[in-house]
Amino acid sequence: MSTSSAAIPDDGQGDHPREPASLSARDPEVPAGRLVAEMVPPPRFDTVRFDTYVPDPQQPSQRTAVKVLEDFAAGLGPRGASGGRRGWRPWGRRPGPAAEPRGVYLDGGFGVGKTHLLASLWHATPAAPEEKAFGTFVELTNLVGALGFRETVRTLGGHRLLCIDELELDDPGDTVLVSSLLSRLVTEGVALAATSNTLPGRLGEGRFAAADFLREIQGLAARFRPVRIDGDDFRHRGLPEAPPPRPDAEVTATARSTPGATLDDFGTLLDHLARVHPSRYGALCDGVRVVCLTGVRPVPDQSTALRLVVLADRLYDREIPVLASGAPFDELFSREMREGGYRKKYFRAVSRLTALARDAGELG
Repeated sequence: MSTSSAAIPDDGQGDHPREPASLSARDPEVPAGRLVAEMVPPPRFDTVRFDTYVPDPQQPSQRTAVKVLEDFAAGLGPRGASGGRRGWRPWGRRPGPAAEPRGVYLDGGFGVGKTHLLASLWHATPAAPEEKAFGTFVELTNLVGALGFRETVRTLGGHRLLCIDELELDDPGDTVLVSSLLSRLVTEGVALAATSNTLPGRLGEGRFAAADFLREIQGLAARFRPVRIDGDDFRHRGLPEAPPPRPDAEVTATARSTPGATLDDFGTLLDHLARVHPSRYGALCDGVRVVCLTGVRPVPDQSTALRLVVLADRLYDREIPVLASGAPFDELFSREMREGGYRKKYFRAVSRLTALARDAGELG
């Protein structure tokens, strides 16, 4: 990995202002081996378990989801416990044809704890860490890009469980790719678990000519048992509003006085993200403790907006506070974007960035 992605050092100047590092100056290299090794729950979800999930008493579907996943995990015994890697029994059923559901699909709005439950399932599954994988949909497609389809099947085919967070099929190519990959993994005996904001049979609606890919979409849906999770966004449930944007001078001063902080002009950072593959956004954040941004403003186009969504996810996973000046985060995406096919991605990004802004509220 290049030195640009190494941990940000403390310059030893104590309370004296320093020139902070910049995300825009980093161009990390991420070998394929790291992509595979990092397919585990991110730091934010490293310690979560089913018993740390607090169901909303007003939403019985949340408690039901916990029970379904606990039972699912119990059915994923160690390799060889039930006759080899194909010996697992979802909910006690006997083995069936490949089209039989081989996983669970957590459907619900953003902020209802789907990722918490998915990570809890990973932790509860009685298998060695190298026999189970956890990653976002973007990370999974990036892995295929880095390893190739056959090598990805070989690498993941010996796993007991594959957890996919935020399964959203945004283009026809990804639809066919993921459907083919999961079909192959199911035949290898891999159990599947996924989260999304869209029911399996409705993947792709409003995003492309779904009728042209209906066969692939329906085939993908057949791999999962849907589990609905209702509720409000826990990140903002009963909490104060996100702090307002700070003045430029305050953001800059905080960045200079905070070890491990980065400082970037928002527009410059967006331009840089276009030159860095999204698979490297996690490495872009290595060693960063606080992200400081000046001049936040609405993003200019959809491609830029989608890259920002990926960065927001990586920052949230790593619990990195964001201190910003300029426009508030709920003004990042235009009305057209918020009402379009990617609207759920944008609402999730605003929710997560708002939470990170709240985390940064004590800085400065």
